[in-house]
Amino acid sequence: MTRSELVEELANRFSQLTHRDAEHAVKGILDAMHDALGRGHRIEIRGFGSFSINRRPPRIGRNPRSGESVAVPEKRVPHFKPGKALRESVELPLPEMQAPTHRP
Repeated sequence: MTRSELVEELANRFSQLTHRDAEHAVKGILDAMHDALGRGHRIEIRGFGSFSINRRPPRIGRNPRSGESVAVPEKRVPHFKPGKALRESVELPLPEMQAPTHRP
């Protein structure tokens, strides 16, 4: 689902909201989440999941082209952990996969 599809879904579910109001609501929520994570705060939405920032320590990597060692600096990366209700709702059995008959 894209951001515009989310706005459309919100506007369709709540008839009292105009498309513009739904767009402002989605933008406001995403901006608030962006700002909170940028400040290092944790976001928890009960039944959905939590967003947090993980720290990746500095390390020595390799340039795949030349094989030369490269210092990779420390990074802060966003992390999402789904809540129990979300995990259970997507844990439906998948249809059996059929083996491909021909490979390109």
